[in-house]
Amino acid sequence: MVVLITGGAGFIGSHLAERLLRQGNTVVCVDNLDDYLYSPALKRANIELLSEYPAFTFIEGDIRNQEALRQLLLDRGCEAVFHLAAYAGVRASVQEPEKFMEVNINGTLSVLEAMREAGLRTLIFASSSSVYGNAAHVPFKETDAADQPISPYAASKRAAELLAYSYYSLYGFQITCLRLFTVYGPRQRPEMAIRKFIHRILEEEPIELYGNGLTFRNYTYVADAVQGLMKALEHSGEGFRVYNIGGAKSICLKEVIEVIEQITNKKSKIIYRPEQAGDVRHTAADISKAKKELEYVPEVTLEEGIQRYMKWLTVVC
Repeated sequence: MVVLITGGAGFIGSHLAERLLRQGNTVVCVDNLDDYLYSPALKRANIELLSEYPAFTFIEGDIRNQEALRQLLLDRGCEAVFHLAAYAGVRASVQEPEKFMEVNINGTLSVLEAMREAGLRTLIFASSSSVYGNAAHVPFKETDAADQPISPYAASKRAAELLAYSYYSLYGFQITCLRLFTVYGPRQRPEMAIRKFIHRILEEEPIELYGNGLTFRNYTYVADAVQGLMKALEHSGEGFRVYNIGGAKSICLKEVIEVIEQITNKKSKIIYRPEQAGDVRHTAADISKAKKELEYVPEVTLEEGIQRYMKWLTVVC
């Protein structure tokens, strides 16, 4: 197939592009190489890796340029779109909500309109577990209301889901929304928890924990997240569908640090800080629907995932 990936130079997008290329697909990547949160040099390194594949094309551009996106879809003969481009980060969204709404909502609208005008109808959208907010019960199910987001980032992702639904309803789009749960692994953004914890423990610098360290997350190794995205493409069909894509189990922050300590054979220094506005207390994925309908099964445990990340780290550093 010929597929377009928005945000394809980023963490998850570059892994997805690599998987698609290895399976013989043609991949077109659109990314504006924004310097938000981390250096564009890291994204350029991802592009350099992908450029080794003849079937890979990189276009530096903004998804909000609807006409350019429409023309690109037509010129390249794209058959499906993975929409991953977004501003990410719960805490950052509290500081700059306008930026998140502009890119995550208006950017998604631009992608949908470009697809409509180009006659393309298959979209796989990377949403987030943050849409569930502080849900009263766990694990989170796709049938939960998801109508009480507690950060602008979460609100923007939920709004993008609803916008996508309207295009399914109006124009017969085939849309799959994947609610990804705390993805980690090689090429991870520098400010994300597991990468930050590992670096600080290795450098014998203190780790800041917000709250009591007992909040828990469902961590998903990037290869499993990519598996979910690939399965969504393989099983794409009529309708609008939502799936949780998560790891096998949830684990609290203190336990994550203990795992890193065991693997690195180093002790951490922890400084406790007040809870941060917008952070959810816990995430836990019910992945039974994805297992049944997409044949998605997470394969990488947290321990193995951190070991893989550490191995990658020794190579790149």
